[in-house]
Amino acid sequence: MKIHEFQAKETLKKYGVPVQDGYAIKELSELDKALSSLKAAGINQFVVKSQIHAGGRGKGKIYNADNRAELVLEGGVKFTKDENKVREYAEKMLGNILVTHQTGPEGKKVKTLYITEGLDYKKELYVGILLDRAVSKNVIMASTEGGVEIEKVAEETPEKILKVWIDPAIGFQPFQARQLAFGLGLKGTAFKNFIPFIMKLYNAYEETDASLLEINPLVITNDDRIIALDAKMNFDDNALYRHPEIAAYRDLDEEDPLEIEASKYNLNYIKLDGNVGCMVNGAGLAMATMDIIKLAGGEPANFLDVGGGANKETVANGFKIILSDPNVKAILINIFGGIVRCDRVAQGVIDAVKEVNVTIPVVVRLEGTNAYIAQDMLKKSGLNFEVASSLKEAAEKVTAVIG
Repeated sequence: MKIHEFQAKETLKKYGVPVQDGYAIKELSELDKALSSLKAAGINQFVVKSQIHAGGRGKGKIYNADNRAELVLEGGVKFTKDENKVREYAEKMLGNILVTHQTGPEGKKVKTLYITEGLDYKKELYVGILLDRAVSKNVIMASTEGGVEIEKVAEETPEKILKVWIDPAIGFQPFQARQLAFGLGLKGTAFKNFIPFIMKLYNAYEETDASLLEINPLVITNDDRIIALDAKMNFDDNALYRHPEIAAYRDLDEEDPLEIEASKYNLNYIKLDGNVGCMVNGAGLAMATMDIIKLAGGEPANFLDVGGGANKETVANGFKIILSDPNVKAILINIFGGIVRCDRVAQGVIDAVKEVNVTIPVVVRLEGTNAYIAQDMLKKSGLNFEVASSLKEAAEKVTAVIG
């Protein structure tokens, strides 16, 4: 699960991580109160930040929600010392469409603004924490190249990214924090302030069951404070039951409606841009299915993993989700009968097709226990199935029926 920057900073603040003061608003009528609170704290320069689940906000473009051809504002993050400018930026951002390199051309509607303290600083850094699956350890990455896409740094100047792996048996150690500080070239007060900062940041990552914690940029202020100027946090969905306060941050407006609907039925669904709907059991098999569809000349319209129990209910719900995408012209069902027998899957598919009224071609490939019995059941069902005996044949058949 992803959360907004202002929510990530609320979370980090609980763990003692230094962040800017700021207030989230959803209506322009809330702006005066936010400004008054900041001024009461002695703040006289401000940043207006669009809140969407995408990066590149500062370099994005704001378009009129009613006339998307009309450019309203360059940039979804604006710094100013002028209160009138704060109001101008807020009016142009809130309710309009922000397009960044991560949103695609359709962009995302800005429904929340974060009005924060504007800081003077002398250096931008990068810090990120995530799991390195290759070694089964958390890794802290740091770079002197803050404020730019870390992917670009990794591609063009990988030597500028420092990495420290954390042994889960002993946890993050102070000497590793010092190793990062030395690697970033920090000295004096900035060095001393970085050590507790990174220790608290890692603690926040672990304690919240985060899957990603990224600070870009992390800034060194003119008086050598270390501040998280931006914050991105993703969380392990399977651990959210332990963190109801974080689960409450979920913003359904930022998620695909079909993915939300699929989650109600415990289906793992991700919408893609193709025209071949995929219904598969197992994430690895789903990835292989999408690959072979592309090799056959087709384009997968989704990732859909129905899990180990492919029965009538899960298959019927899977059909409903897939058919909600108007781009889908055919469906490929690829099920391996291990936990569940293929003949039971076949009966579930037959019953589901009758219930849902599927009107586009369906290609079915079942492999595993009782696969031949299942194929015979499908052929004798009287329904419009194309039955394949191999994954290659299934991919070729589904791309052929689309034409």
